[in-house]
Amino acid sequence: MPGLAGVIAQHKDRRYESELAAMMGTLAPDENSSCGTYIKDPLGLWVVWSGRRDNPADCRQIWNEKGDVCLFFIGETFIEGSELVKLRRGSHEFDHEDGSYLVHMYEEHGEGFLAALNGWFSGLLVDVREQKIILFNDRYALQRMYVHESEGTVYFASDAKCLLKILPKLRRIDPLSLAEFSSCGCPLQNRTLFSGISLLPGASRWMRSGGSPLRKETYFQKNSWEEQPPLGQVEYETRLREVLGRILPKYCRSVQPVAMSLTGGLDGRMIMALGRFRSGEMPCYTFGGSFRDCTDVVAARSIARACDQPHTIISIGEEFLREFPALASKAVVVSDGAMDVTGAVELYANRAAKEIAPVRLTGNYGSEILRQSIAFKPRPLREDVYSAEFVKLGKEAGAVYASEIEGKRLSFIAFKQTAWYHCARLKLEQSELTVRSPYLDNELVALAYRAPADQISSSLPLLRLVAEANPTLARIPTDRGAVYPTRPVISKLQKLLGYVTSRAEYAYDYGMPDWLAKVDRRLPMERFFLGHHKFYHFRTWYRNALSSYVREVLCDPSSQSRSHIRPRCLERIVSDHIRGIRNYTSELHRLLSIELVYRELTN
Repeated sequence: MPGLAGVIAQHKDRRYESELAAMMGTLAPDENSSCGTYIKDPLGLWVVWSGRRDNPADCRQIWNEKGDVCLFFIGETFIEGSELVKLRRGSHEFDHEDGSYLVHMYEEHGEGFLAALNGWFSGLLVDVREQKIILFNDRYALQRMYVHESEGTVYFASDAKCLLKILPKLRRIDPLSLAEFSSCGCPLQNRTLFSGISLLPGASRWMRSGGSPLRKETYFQKNSWEEQPPLGQVEYETRLREVLGRILPKYCRSVQPVAMSLTGGLDGRMIMALGRFRSGEMPCYTFGGSFRDCTDVVAARSIARACDQPHTIISIGEEFLREFPALASKAVVVSDGAMDVTGAVELYANRAAKEIAPVRLTGNYGSEILRQSIAFKPRPLREDVYSAEFVKLGKEAGAVYASEIEGKRLSFIAFKQTAWYHCARLKLEQSELTVRSPYLDNELVALAYRAPADQISSSLPLLRLVAEANPTLARIPTDRGAVYPTRPVISKLQKLLGYVTSRAEYAYDYGMPDWLAKVDRRLPMERFFLGHHKFYHFRTWYRNALSSYVREVLCDPSSQSRSHIRPRCLERIVSDHIRGIRNYTSELHRLLSIELVYRELTN
């Protein structure tokens, strides 16, 4: 996968050049890539980079006109036009579409230019004039950068695989991180699964000048947003409408075709309502399953029709199941072990989406930022699956989570949940296409901190916003049956139906109790319960179509020997799940993923 990797060291060492060659092999450039090596011995810097020419969000190397400032940049930024005007007045030459203006922003503002950037990015800046190196990332840490520090030397890479390739000592799984992954769905506190490798914290500016020790600075403080006074309901809704309407064009503008990933929720339809796209300008697609048109498909089709846009259903069915073994391994490898095997769905769906358009506009993160939805939380580890020591570590993970969620709820979501949890799925999506969402725009997130307390969890402000921009879209029921204006009896019934069917589907799939699994084994009812809200159904897939794969991976002697598993338990849980007498869906997700991490990333 294209990216950036390198070493910042106090002293020259011949091994760094050979390590660069190994890391370049991991980045795997091809005939469609630009790539290169950059070495500055006097600065103690060794860098390799690779980026696909057809993807503007991949790594690229940018120089100033004099050739004495070099920027390696991954990701996208959405700069205000006024800033570009100022740069052109300063006699700078650049193409704003390829990000070449960024190096000139540094020339004008120094290292403070990072605070003005708006987007998901990471990179490295080299100023030969001042003998300065700056390693940096965005304030949400959505564009991951992995680091390993050892005796004054900093190894960095956009993919942990680069560090694992050249530093065999790092190919060890950290027990607490593994317990956090198993309990919470992700390692916490900027840890990774690998001992000695951590994530660069959000808004980092790690800087070294003239051979001095590396200074770890932060260019953005979240309290500048937390300390804003709240707005009243009317003023907040007015500002929300104005900000969303103003920033949306930046996310829709591209040299490549853009399409909308549309669901039945509110966040995508707000984009469609405020975007006011011309007929056929914004193709839409929705991920669907094999049982029936789920609520997302039904609503999205109606939204696209009301906006006079084409709509495509990307189905997850038999072909996906045939490809699942390869996709599951790829999901684990591409995400550096951060995403479990369900990420295979993301790879498959986004690969198909790229055929529609290489840039995906999405409503992702809308409910998190505007309604402060928590997307993950710890769950107890099953004592019949995991060793006693590992169960104890799982309890420690719960305590760590509890300490991290204290304070401002929105700060946990924006600066921890996105970096630790959402980022893994995003990395899989980005491996197939360019992903954009306006809901992590700096201006919008800053405004979300000012939402009236009694409006935060309500969907009414957003429904009103949609209704003012496009009344037709507000009358199409959401995936939970919400409409505007509300119809007292009908609306309550629609919401109740949405709630009941979603809970029933969850209970039949992931949450099915063991006693009911035995009933379902004798009287399968998946066609009645499944497919109303979800387009993937792993409990039944693991029991049926994927049963041979599950057995092959987990009943292998090497899988049975892992220290976090109770001895000889894997054969039992695999057998019980496939026979339909127990439900181990969530455990199978994690166990399959962990085993693939051992096989693919630690050998």
